Amino acid sequence: MISLFGNWASTLVKILLLLVLSIVLSIFGMSNSVLAAEQVYGSYSAIKLAIPIASLENYAQTGVIDDKLAIYQQYLPAKQFQELRRILLTPVKVNPVVVSQFLYTPQGEFLLQRLATAIKSRSPQPQPEYQTLRSAFISAAGEPGGLTLLNLLRKYPTNSINIDLAQSMGIAGELEQLIGETSRAIAEVSKKSYLEATNQEPVNFSQLPDLRQQGQFSVQQYTLNYSDLSRRRELLTDLYVPHVESPAPVIVISHGLGTDSSNFRYLANHLASYGFAVVVPNHSGNDKANNSTVAAEFIDRPLDVKYILNELEKANKSDSRFGGLLNLQQVGVLGQSLGGYTALALAGAEINFAQLRKDCQPEILQDTWNISLLLQCRALALNKESVSKVNLRDERVKAAIAINPITSSIFGKAGLSQIQTPVMLVGSSDDTVAPALFEQILPFSWFANSSKYLVMLVGGTHFSTIGNGNRGNEVLGDISPVIGDNPAVARRYMNALSLPFFQTYVVGTSQYSSYLNAAYAQAISSQPLSVSFVQSLTTTELAQAVDTETRVAKLALKKSPNSIVNFGFWMLDVGVTLLHVVMFL
Repeated sequence: MISLFGNWASTLVKILLLLVLSIVLSIFGMSNSVLAAEQVYGSYSAIKLAIPIASLENYAQTGVIDDKLAIYQQYLPAKQFQELRRILLTPVKVNPVVVSQFLYTPQGEFLLQRLATAIKSRSPQPQPEYQTLRSAFISAAGEPGGLTLLNLLRKYPTNSINIDLAQSMGIAGELEQLIGETSRAIAEVSKKSYLEATNQEPVNFSQLPDLRQQGQFSVQQYTLNYSDLSRRRELLTDLYVPHVESPAPVIVISHGLGTDSSNFRYLANHLASYGFAVVVPNHSGNDKANNSTVAAEFIDRPLDVKYILNELEKANKSDSRFGGLLNLQQVGVLGQSLGGYTALALAGAEINFAQLRKDCQPEILQDTWNISLLLQCRALALNKESVSKVNLRDERVKAAIAINPITSSIFGKAGLSQIQTPVMLVGSSDDTVAPALFEQILPFSWFANSSKYLVMLVGGTHFSTIGNGNRGNEVLGDISPVIGDNPAVARRYMNALSLPFFQTYVVGTSQYSSYLNAAYAQAISSQPLSVSFVQSLTTTELAQAVDTETRVAKLALKKSPNSIVNFGFWMLDVGVTLLHVVMFL
C-alpha cells in the first residue's frame, strides 16, 4: 500500500525512505537491493545475503537481471522488481545546501539516527553511522543527475554496508501494529459521520445555494506593511475587502511553516466574495533558525494576529480605503499546521507545560515516529512564568478552524478543554506530520464546548488544503508534487465548510446552520478524496474502536504515524515536510 503522503515525489527523503523500503520489500520484509559503494550485505540471524552494486546498476539501466541478482528474483513479485528499477533511477532535484541544512537540524539527525540503527558500515568508522549517511546524502545531491538511490550508494564512503534485517523488521512491525489502530479510528469517524447523516432531517441540498461557488461580492485586495517594533516582527499582510455597504466581519487566516499568505489566496477570495473581510498575515518567524526563536513562535504567532487586529482597528477609523467597513468585534480565525495551533491559541487553548514535560522525556522521544512532537517539545525552551503573563486568547475571536494542527502535547487535554468558542478541527487520513489520530481525532474528544466539529479528509495529506503560492516562495520550489491527489477537491471542501461555520458563529446567520452537519458533507463528498463530518466523538467511543482506552492512551504517548502509509513511505513523507520548513527549523 503506497500513499506517498498523497504521492509526494520530489524530495531528498524520497531516497532516504526508498532506501529503507528496499530493505522491507521481500522475504523477511526486505529486498536485498540496498548496498554500499560496491557491495551490500543483508543479515538476519545467521543468514547473510549480498549483491554487488554493479548488478543493480546494470538492471536499472538496461532491465537485464544478471545471475547475482536473479538469485533474489524468486522472492520478489514482478511488480516490486519493476518498482525497484524505478526507485534506483528516479532523480530528486534538490540543492545540496538545502539537503545539508535539513540533515543538520535536530529533525534531520533524528531521521538519520533512526535509520542508522538498521544500516551500518561493515568496517569500523571514525564517525557515528548517521554522520556517514549524512555525508553520502549531501554528496549525492550535488551530482549532475540529481539525488538518486544509485548516486547515494556510489557516494557512500565505505566499500560495504550491512542491513540489520531483524532491526528493520522490528521497527516496521511496531509501526504496522500502530497503523491498524489509526485505521480503525478513522473508520469509526466515517461510521459516525454516516450515522449522523442518516439520523438528520432530510435536506435537499441541490435546492440550496452551492457554497463551493464564488459569492456575489467583488473583492479589493490590499497589501499592508506592519512592523511590531517591540517584538521586531515585520508583518506584511494581505487584506481582502468585499464591496459591501455595512461593516464586514473579519476572518484571519494563519499559514503554516514553509508557506505564506499566497497559499491561502483561494480561500481568502472565496470568503470575501460572501461578505467577509479576510486578513492573511505573513508570519516573519518563518526565516528564523535557532532553537529559542523557534520556541518563541508559539507565542509570537498568536501575538502577530492580535497586533494586526489592533492596527486594523486604528486603520478602520482613519484610513479612507476602509472607512469603517471592518467589523473587528466579529472575528473568526482559520489556520493550517502551526497556523492551526495559532487559531486554537487565539480561541483560548493554553500551552500545557506539564504535558510537554511528560511527553518530551528522552526515552519517549527516541522511540517516537511523530515528528510533530519534536516541534511541540521546542516549547519547553519558553519561560513558563513569562508565558503565564501573556494572554494569547483574543476575545474578539468568536470561532476557530484548525486544519492539520499540532495539539497533543503543546495543549493536551487540559489545554484544549479551556476553549469555549465554537471550533472545527480538520484532519487528513494520510497526514504523517500531524497524525490524524493523535493530533486531531483524539484531541477532538477532549473539547468541553458544545459547538465543535471534526472534519476528516479521507485520502488527504498535510498539504492537501494548501493552495498554489507565489513562484519562488517555497523552500524547495513548487509544492504541487507533495500536496497529494485532488488538491482542488480538498480546497473546495474548505470553501464549502468554512463558509457556513463562520456565517453561523461569527456573523450569527442561522440560515447557514443547515450546512453544518454530516448530511451536507456526505452530499458534497466524492472519491478518491472523501470527507467525513462528526459533531460528537467521545474518548470511550474512540477507545472501543481501537481496542481499549488503555491502548489509546499508550498510543497517544508513543505517537504513531497515520493509517495508510507503511514504514518506508511514512519516513519519506516526514522528510518532505521538514525539507519544506527547513528555513524555519
